[in-house]
Amino acid sequence: MVRTAGAAGPTLAVVAREAGVSVPTASKVVNGREDVAPETRRRVTEALDRLGYVRRPRFEANKPPALIDLVVHSLESSWSGAILHGVEEAAHDAGLEVVVSAGLTRTRGGRPERGWLDKLSARGSAGVLFNLAELTPSQYAWLEQHRVPYVLIDPVLEPPPGVVSVGAANWQGGVAATEHLLALGHERIAVVGGYRRKQCSGARLAGYRSALSAAGIRHRPEYVRHGNFDETTAHHRMLQLLDLPEPPTAVFVCSDWMALGVYAALAERGLRVPDDMSVVGFDDLPEARWAAPPLTTVRQPLSEMAATALRLLVRMMAGARPEGTRTELSTRLVERASTAPPRQGLSDSP
Repeated sequence: MVRTAGAAGPTLAVVAREAGVSVPTASKVVNGREDVAPETRRRVTEALDRLGYVRRPRFEANKPPALIDLVVHSLESSWSGAILHGVEEAAHDAGLEVVVSAGLTRTRGGRPERGWLDKLSARGSAGVLFNLAELTPSQYAWLEQHRVPYVLIDPVLEPPPGVVSVGAANWQGGVAATEHLLALGHERIAVVGGYRRKQCSGARLAGYRSALSAAGIRHRPEYVRHGNFDETTAHHRMLQLLDLPEPPTAVFVCSDWMALGVYAALAERGLRVPDDMSVVGFDDLPEARWAAPPLTTVRQPLSEMAATALRLLVRMMAGARPEGTRTELSTRLVERASTAPPRQGLSDSP
């Protein structure tokens, strides 16, 4: 069982004696200082593990509010705005302060640059939330070695075993989007996915294929394109779909941002949404409501995902461990004005 330092567990002096180092040296390791020899750090870390010492939670009575870090992919999108909103509200309820950083530091020779990690240590952050982060093995190792609790929000890749993450039910969202188009009478349904290797993109594509299969609709490889979650790339992919000998009558686009690129491609060819092409997005960002026509999309609860991650992090900071490592929140279809039955004569498959 994990124990915190203090009356219920070993003191730092006990850890130092066990590792054969001075108390200041043991303190440097516990607080993430870099000016410790690797062999010394190893001995102290092993002693910490043997004795069950973890850093004392920082949110105690009569203490300044605990500090956590939120690392987001970018600060320039409404997607990040929804994440920030969820974290801020949950942090306020928990009595925490939040430091926000945009992106992770680059790596040199497979090792993380010192800048961001040093700042994390210097601030004495009690934990970290990573949003859309693609951590390197050395960054995971640094966090584990320095005993920094962390939670991933919508991780880019499948996290290593034991890493706690929060995401949306992407597979079910892909099913719901495709079933909606099938119910309208569409059979020639294309999909514009995100990055091929991104976890959420793969799940949404799998949901699309599953819904087609359940409806007895033949899956067409030429109807699957990847827009890399980029508006301009999605624009090009939609033009490619329109140039097929038999173009689709509907398209499921795996993000709202990409759906805007699809809208632009259709307008460029003089086609109307939804009269000539039905479009379903994914995310339910504010831009989906502002689009013309307003975009039918799959809502993933971004603010709720962020708040859930923060609450999990608070439990970990207190020494608890979540029962499961992956938490998924439900998605749902939000119907607006971008979908309609296919025009007469366009719905039949060959």
